[in-house]
Amino acid sequence: MIELEGAEYGYGGAALLSDLSLTLAPGSFHFLTGPSGAGKTTLLKLCYGELKPTRGIVRVDGRDTRSLGRDGLARMRRRIGVVHQDCQFLDHLPLAENVALPLQVTGQDVARADVDQLLGWVGLGQRADAAPPELSGGERQRAALARAVIMDPDILIADEPTGNIDWDMSQRLLGLLAELNRLGKTIVVATHDLALIRAAKPLVSARVLRLAGGTLAAAGAEL
Repeated sequence: MIELEGAEYGYGGAALLSDLSLTLAPGSFHFLTGPSGAGKTTLLKLCYGELKPTRGIVRVDGRDTRSLGRDGLARMRRRIGVVHQDCQFLDHLPLAENVALPLQVTGQDVARADVDQLLGWVGLGQRADAAPPELSGGERQRAALARAVIMDPDILIADEPTGNIDWDMSQRLLGLLAELNRLGKTIVVATHDLALIRAAKPLVSARVLRLAGGTLAAAGAEL
C-alpha cells in the first residue's frame, strides 16, 4: 500500500505539489489525470521513491520513504514496477535480454522459458530476438510492461503508457493492465487521454484522481 500524508514537493523553493493526501489500497486501480505540467510524473516519482517529499510523508507498506537508505529503497522498488513514458532499452541487447535485466541486476536466476512466456503474454513472443530499434512504438510499450512485471511486483505504475501509440494498441495495453489488476496488482496510470479512461469502464473498477494547481481535486471520483 502507498500512502501520502500532507506530502509536498517543490523545485527551487517553489512548491509544485502541496498537501497531497492519498491512499492507494492493495488491488485498486487508479487513473491520474490533469493538465500538462501539473506534476503527474513528479507525483508518481514520489510514489515509487525516486523523489522524497520536501514536506509531509510518503509511506510504502508503512515505511516512510525518507527513512530509507539506498539499499532500503532498492528493496522497496522491487515491489513496484514502473512503465515510463519514454521507455529506454539497451539497443545492443535483444528484447528478451532487455526484459530480463531487472532479474539479472538483482542477481536472480533468469529462465528463458519464463521470459518467453511473459513476452507471449504481451503479444511479443515472435520478437524475443529483435533489437529494440526494430520495435514499433506499441511493441516498445508492451516490452516495457513486460520488463516492469518480470519481478512480479505488487504495484504497477505507468506514466502516459499510451501517449505515443495508436488507439487499437492503447486498448490492447489497457486490457493487459486490467488483467494484472484482476490478479490483485495495484495499478496507477497517469494519462491525459479521457477516452482511454472511459474505455476502461467495462474492464475495471477504477477511480480517477485529478491533479491541478498542485493539489488533488475530485480525488476518488468513480469512473
